[in-house]
Amino acid sequence: MEAIITIVGFLGAGKTTLLKRIVQGYIDKNWNPTIILNDYENANLDAQNFLSFLKPEQISALSGSCICCTGIDQLRNEVNKIPPREKGITLIEANGTTDAVSLMGFLGVGMESHFLPPVQIAVVDVRNWQQRGEQNELEANQVQVSSLVILNFASEVSFERQIMVEEQIRKINSHAKLVTWEKLDIDELPKLHANDNEATKMEHHKSHWSSCSVDLPDSMSSERLKSIIDQIPKDILRVKGCTKLDQDDSYSHFERTPSGEIYIRQFNGEPITGAKLLTIGPGSDPEKLLKIVSKN
Repeated sequence: MEAIITIVGFLGAGKTTLLKRIVQGYIDKNWNPTIILNDYENANLDAQNFLSFLKPEQISALSGSCICCTGIDQLRNEVNKIPPREKGITLIEANGTTDAVSLMGFLGVGMESHFLPPVQIAVVDVRNWQQRGEQNELEANQVQVSSLVILNFASEVSFERQIMVEEQIRKINSHAKLVTWEKLDIDELPKLHANDNEATKMEHHKSHWSSCSVDLPDSMSSERLKSIIDQIPKDILRVKGCTKLDQDDSYSHFERTPSGEIYIRQFNGEPITGAKLLTIGPGSDPEKLLKIVSKN
């Protein structure tokens, strides 16, 4: 039977980077992975970054609906379309504001018989754990029913900070296994069992944030892009997109994490929607974004 593994975690915790590591590891071990990506706006941007090592038929991108509620039927249908296959494994990356408790409550219902009960793993950024103000409840929700919690960026904090984070997570979920990024063993993931931890449900609307996207010029300077990103309010927790930079013929993918770091990397191929700027968080408004873009 085939394992279904959902990856949850707060915006910028490292879910996509983890998914790439897991997928590449399974390919090296001759597994046959399928991935499903969920995002508020244009999940195809992230999907195209996997095309260097996966075939298009191994990737599904779900945009616009939250898979913990209105998008659950679409997610279930995507999973059920996956046929039985040799050494198959299905990996689902949820968007960064997913109500992880609700997701696991809904996802296990109505699955085809060749799938095991879904299992959840959570990615935690130990640098910023429970330092997110009014979003602390959402971040805590995302570890409550996880079978495995991966402590990301542990090497960047003190040992005391790491121990404190581990203790707080164990108070929320005493059944989960905790590992640092460096000690993750992907061979153990298909062996995980669903966590029956008794969870405290949050008010579901707290996981639903505004999002939007606007067009960018197809080519711009790195300085102009940085100026645009710097002027986007900090309460918009995630900024990302794609354009050509500094007269390069290839596209670059950019993102600003909730803690303010900006990353730019090469984009695989050409985005089907053209150059885009996407934001997630309170205050996301296309008119405001267009004003920022136009005055820079």
